[in-house]
Amino acid sequence: MAVKATGIKAKKFTPAVSVVMPVLNEANHLAAAVDAILAQEYSGGLELLLVLGPSTDSTSAVAAKIAKSDKRVRLIDNPRGLTTVGMNLGVKTAKHTVIVRIDAHSEPTPGYLQRGVEILFEQGAALVGGIMDARGKSAFQSAVAFAYKSRFGIGGGAYHLGGDAGEAESAYLGIFQRKFFEAVGGYDESIVRGEDWDLAQRIKAAGGKVWFSPELRVIYWPRGRVSKLVRQFYSTGVWRGDLTRRDPARASRRYFVPPVAVVAISFGLVLLALGLTVGVIPATAYLSVVALVAATAQGLTLKGRAALVVALVTMHMSWGWGFLVGYARGARGTVDRSRVTGKVSNRDAQNQRSKK
Repeated sequence: MAVKATGIKAKKFTPAVSVVMPVLNEANHLAAAVDAILAQEYSGGLELLLVLGPSTDSTSAVAAKIAKSDKRVRLIDNPRGLTTVGMNLGVKTAKHTVIVRIDAHSEPTPGYLQRGVEILFEQGAALVGGIMDARGKSAFQSAVAFAYKSRFGIGGGAYHLGGDAGEAESAYLGIFQRKFFEAVGGYDESIVRGEDWDLAQRIKAAGGKVWFSPELRVIYWPRGRVSKLVRQFYSTGVWRGDLTRRDPARASRRYFVPPVAVVAISFGLVLLALGLTVGVIPATAYLSVVALVAATAQGLTLKGRAALVVALVTMHMSWGWGFLVGYARGARGTVDRSRVTGKVSNRDAQNQRSKK
């Protein structure tokens, strides 16, 4: 059933908001993320729901300390640990009609809530998102952050590169009108990655508007180790392949670039193994472009530029191979274990396909 939104011009309209934050193994980032939310100068009421998965680090202790120090913070248990499950639990428990998703490794910049809620109602939107402002501390993390913002890195999505305000394919994290979220049944808990894109598509199909605004920024801290980046991008690629397989018509053409590169390079290596030197062309061409991007990267140190070569190859090849796997056989419960660890993720991996 379609739900229609009505635009509200008055910028003083600031309803109370419920910020929902799914949390798992985020002891190193949680305090900074919470501080960035509670420091927002928002003129309406605010509650922060920390939806806690079964972390294997000190996340739960950090969260308990935070909740004890500020009455605006509430803790919710999420035994399964999945983001989609946590978000649905949070929204179900939330007190207010505007929902804001913030992840525990993200930090909204000053004014994010105030301006975001204003835009939500000015545009009569169901969902509003802004720019995913990737940043890094180490040379490698900075290189990964650069790749996030590069068209050659992970494509041309507006929430990575910026652009003009307007209706969008999807939204990063997002500020929601709760009625739209509930009208489409919330997040699909059978989807582990790509859940934001899926939700946006269902909201638009129900008559809601998804809006991008470059005024809104959320700082994002990407994975800082190669092994974690491999696991993250492989999982993301698998789920993107699965979602593309379900609905090819809605898939962006840029999704097919990394898997095509993987196939071309793999085929070339086979030819090379057979003694045909022409097989070196795909890998050489690809690495030449990567090297050129790294050599001309602005804002990175020499060490960071070297790390960018590793980061780009890791992201492209992991995502591309994952996409091929997901497109061929579906996701089959693939879980990103770069942050999710332990028995919980394994159990959910076995259960995901049975829920479809």
